[in-house]
Amino acid sequence: MTLYTLREVQAMLGIPRSVAARLIADGVVTPSRGARREYLFTFQDMVMLRTANSLREAQIPSRRISRALSKLKASRGQEAPLTGVRIRAIGNEVATRDTVRQWQAESGQLLMDFEPEEAGAAAVHSLHQAPSAEASIWFQTGCKLEAEAPGEAEQAYRRALSADGSYLEPYLNLGCMLCAAGHFGEAIALYRCGLAHLPDEPLMHFNLAVALEDDGLQAEALASYGHCIELAPEFADAHFNAARLYETLGDDMRAIRHFNAYRKLQPQ
Repeated sequence: MTLYTLREVQAMLGIPRSVAARLIADGVVTPSRGARREYLFTFQDMVMLRTANSLREAQIPSRRISRALSKLKASRGQEAPLTGVRIRAIGNEVATRDTVRQWQAESGQLLMDFEPEEAGAAAVHSLHQAPSAEASIWFQTGCKLEAEAPGEAEQAYRRALSADGSYLEPYLNLGCMLCAAGHFGEAIALYRCGLAHLPDEPLMHFNLAVALEDDGLQAEALASYGHCIELAPEFADAHFNAARLYETLGDDMRAIRHFNAYRKLQPQ
């Protein structure tokens, strides 16, 4: 295995020493030590450091970078590579995308964006019909405004929903924005409103569960994860989050069952 010193990392990536030191202190990267106690980084460490530096250049706060990358590392396993995972800044948030879905790195909420050139197969297929033309235009407008004008983006998403209350994507993106701002109660109310229109939509149940969990409502969150799994048994993230919650509550039997389901659903 090729190992790189901190000096080599700085020269190759142009990353400030302070950024590397922060990620080491937070446990996001865990370099080994050489004969002279110098740090030695693996290629996987290099990928993480490069990602952190690109987010820093996008003016994402350091603490948010560490939280986002730590959560991503934990969700994928300590040794899992970031191959096929795209991490980028959307405004002041960190969004993560793999081959099947996009989610907010810190909260775990699933979201969608307007990038038709990247469209592909979805892990969980939406059941709703195509939105109205007016709703679609407002949704696209909201996606384009999120980074620079989040207040205007929120209004655009709300206009999309006024035009078509059965349009899934604005619920997901707006709910994600509300959770990122700490407005969990508003997000919960929004998702429940969405479920009145789309009761069989697993993505809505999943994001509602995450919002409930963030608001400290564990029992309700577990019920929503359960609804999601009933509708989409192949929804790996729902199994993972349910397992983690059951483990926290001391229900080892249910936790193991969902962990096993999650592992079986993960791509090899």
